[in-house]
Amino acid sequence: MFMKNILVTGGSGKAGRATIKLLLEKNYNVFNVDFVNNSELDVPFTKVDLEDFGDAMEVVSEIDDRINGIDAVIHQAAIPASGLEANHKTFRANTLSTYNIFQASKVMKINNIVWASSETVLGLPFDTYPPYVPVDEEYEPRPESSYSLSKVMGEEMARQYCRRNPEMKIFGLRYSNIMEEHDYKQFHSFQNDPLLRKWNFWGYIDARDVAQACLLAMESNLKGADNFIIAADDTVMEKNNKSLLDKVFPNINIKGEIGKNKTLLSNEKAKKILGFKPEYSWRKIN
Repeated sequence: MFMKNILVTGGSGKAGRATIKLLLEKNYNVFNVDFVNNSELDVPFTKVDLEDFGDAMEVVSEIDDRINGIDAVIHQAAIPASGLEANHKTFRANTLSTYNIFQASKVMKINNIVWASSETVLGLPFDTYPPYVPVDEEYEPRPESSYSLSKVMGEEMARQYCRRNPEMKIFGLRYSNIMEEHDYKQFHSFQNDPLLRKWNFWGYIDARDVAQACLLAMESNLKGADNFIIAADDTVMEKNNKSLLDKVFPNINIKGEIGKNKTLLSNEKAKKILGFKPEYSWRKIN
């Protein structure tokens, strides 16, 4: 599968910047479309509103001498968390932009899409216990916010597009809380109160490992729709998992190995199918 030209939506954000940098290292031609440019990125940029289908169609097809001949799309653009906008605006923006990218790609016969789903579909903030820990992709989504519901809608749209077109690949990456290296300075402040980070089972993912996951998913020769939890191999905590679970989630069903500080957001599926190997940990930097 030959690929040369890659469109990254939301390329100016944490995940997008890291992804673009890695794609450039791998000698891809990269195009960034977002609301705002980022001066760190030496790639063509076009300001777009992906809630507008016309904008979505143009960026996957052609914008004068700026964008053309797209081979794959990495769709990172979204309102990135709950509470940043009114609920209905978050749901509309994320759902509509994802639909527009999927539909425009279908029209242009671009069959390789990787997109940003979210760990939130697993039931965050886990006020209601999940069926078991470590959590994985095997149980049905449990959206608890407009944001996570928008991601569930994206996953269902992906399934339906791939059902209609067996040649299409749409992989949703359920990112944990994305961190850049400078963010690790704050991790020491979590240690005395496990409740501060219980909302995602103390998980995180380095932006550079997000980029690795995007590259692996994009370069995969598999077809169809699928979803993968993308998390670091460890938690944000120094305390061991057993003591954390006993205190914060007493009597939760433990299924499989939890290790000392092993992630409770299982990344085993991404490792097995995509070859994902997280390289970055806050423990190696602090």
